[in-house]
Amino acid sequence: MAAPILPLVDAVTHWPERGALVGLDLGTKTIGVAVSDPDRRLATGVETIQRTAFKADAARLIAIAGERRAVGFVLGLPINMDGSEGPRAQSTRAFARNFSNLAASAIALWDERLSTAAVERELIGMDVSRARRAEVIDEHAAIFILQGALDRLAKLRGDR
Repeated sequence: MAAPILPLVDAVTHWPERGALVGLDLGTKTIGVAVSDPDRRLATGVETIQRTAFKADAARLIAIAGERRAVGFVLGLPINMDGSEGPRAQSTRAFARNFSNLAASAIALWDERLSTAAVERELIGMDVSRARRAEVIDEHAAIFILQGALDRLAKLRGDR
């Protein structure tokens, strides 16, 4: 049976109370990967996967989830500024549908509007070279996406 693909606030009901989450920034050439601590307070970068074939990419993501004992996935959904979904969002949803057949845990979709732009500004502000930014941008975008989702979950729990 395929894992459910849901908005974050609905996906959380399918996950145990504790356990790491894997955050994904899906690009056309790479997948940025971040993971949370088991208490879901802090997102940390793991790696940037160079995309090859879906099965190989999915196998690496499942291996990372297993290594980190993750209980769920948070996938950044690139929604347009007007709230509509374009080709990138459709591609992300297609990836999620295919991945859900292999994943054992619920997949949450999280609005990632401006995540890459925000990370790019931050890295420029830190005087990171253009070449280095290209290497780390997707991993940092995954951190940004996952941290946003974690902060939303903390707010839902009533944490400060």
